[in-house]
Amino acid sequence: MKNLLGQLFFRSRYPLAVGAGLMLAAAFPSLSIAGLAWVAPALLLASAFGKTGRDAWRIGYVGGLAHYLASLYWLLLIPVAGYPILAWLALSGYCAIYPAIWVWLLAGKVGEGSWSRRTAWSLAGAAIWVALEMVVSRLFSGFPWNLLGTSQYRILPLIQITSFVGVHGVSFLVIWVSLSLFSAARIVLSQPAKRMAWQSEILLPLAMLVAVFVFGFSKLREPVKDGPTLRVTLIQPSIPQTMIWKESESTNRFNQLVALTSQALTNETDLLLWPEAAVPKMIRYDETTFRAITGLASSNHVWMIMGSDDAEPPRNGSTNAADADYFNSSFLVGPEGKLVNVYHKRNLVIFGEYIPLVRWLPFIKWFTPITGGFTAGEKVVPFELERWGERPREPEGPKLSGSSGASPHQPIRTATLICFEDVFAQLVPEYVDDDTDFLINLTNDGWFGEGAEQWQHAAAGVFRAVENNVPLARCCNNGLTCWIDSRGRLQQVFHDQSGSVYGAGVMTAQIPVLAPGEKREPTFYNRHGDWFGWGCVMITTVVILDRLRHMFQRKP
Repeated sequence: MKNLLGQLFFRSRYPLAVGAGLMLAAAFPSLSIAGLAWVAPALLLASAFGKTGRDAWRIGYVGGLAHYLASLYWLLLIPVAGYPILAWLALSGYCAIYPAIWVWLLAGKVGEGSWSRRTAWSLAGAAIWVALEMVVSRLFSGFPWNLLGTSQYRILPLIQITSFVGVHGVSFLVIWVSLSLFSAARIVLSQPAKRMAWQSEILLPLAMLVAVFVFGFSKLREPVKDGPTLRVTLIQPSIPQTMIWKESESTNRFNQLVALTSQALTNETDLLLWPEAAVPKMIRYDETTFRAITGLASSNHVWMIMGSDDAEPPRNGSTNAADADYFNSSFLVGPEGKLVNVYHKRNLVIFGEYIPLVRWLPFIKWFTPITGGFTAGEKVVPFELERWGERPREPEGPKLSGSSGASPHQPIRTATLICFEDVFAQLVPEYVDDDTDFLINLTNDGWFGEGAEQWQHAAAGVFRAVENNVPLARCCNNGLTCWIDSRGRLQQVFHDQSGSVYGAGVMTAQIPVLAPGEKREPTFYNRHGDWFGWGCVMITTVVILDRLRHMFQRKP
């Protein structure tokens, strides 16, 4: 019986699909073997070659499941019992539906016919992949994690096109090349006598790839303007998630955070950043916490931006404190020790910060360890930092040569993205105006221990910087604290004394800001959003309708 099951398993081509899925997972951090992303989709489709209907869907699902189980393994590092396994299996099982649909739609017509038909097939396949990325980025509040293009975050010349087409444009190019290689391999195997026939399959995507790289290199060679900079101190406290959950540890961990900050602060610091969930008690409602933070800001004459919870009276007019709206928030504190502004996170983590449909389906709360929920914020709240004096300083890197302190009368304008808000490409343009100096991401990835999640999260941030032509500073609980320039370069990444990115410590960065009167040139993507992705959705809709039409025509 075991031998029979083994033979059926191998004949089903599931091993090939699993191999393709694991190769795709290896393209993302922490392995980051980017080249595998150009091969794995073709291998996944090859595993379903000759299959149609349910068989193709099942093979695609197995490959997708292998990919997500491997790349999302860090969900198992959440320090609670039972729930991480459920979340890992459920999320991986859901995400695997998308590559299954992709294989199902393509396997029925695997590049048959003339060169023009094969080219149209490969282009349609790339469009379908992008359309599915568009759906997964939005459905059920969206989970645009490890989109295919993100695997190329270190290939800087390639990713410069995202300023026009977003990360989905990189995904499209990778799939187009992969499917063209698949067609070329089929010709080599089916027509071995025609040794050069395969070249026509890759000529067009290769020409496009060359053009993209030429454009990318030209963007990277553009001279960096000398100008003012802002000295930013980022604190990475590396607080274990189990300590964050213990109310009895609140005072202890807050004191540790203040002590680490006090050691790092100097008169040369303009802005101090604390990560998401750094402050254990609500700033506006706990007098001791409020005095400690405002006193720290005023005594060091420094601006502060930090993550903490917030609450407001319920919107339904209730006077019951239990009905109050709670928010995951970031706060701006001025150098005079005053609370200047607050931003409420708008895009919440499903089953992490809110439970969907819990009012109508109360049993859903049994599947998550959270006992309450946050309310989503309603709007973007830019933070403006007025400068109190000009301080010339030495630059920290060759890209900032000749820079000096910002004008004393020029406000520094930034906006914060909390937690995983920076993985949503469609969301970030709302936070960037032509006078935005840089973006800030405050996040607590300590939920997931020390693994690939921190690198995968940072890789998404690289694309938000390029898509919107704006630097991004990331202040994290246990990594990846860093800053990324507007071309996607990881200019600085925090490492502790042992060389780890996950430990506690401080990083000071010299971040370029706009000169007085200067405006930031908005990118095409920043102005028009996912125009390319929506175009792929339209193409995919036509393909699906045509596929359904043929299915119904075949029925007696």
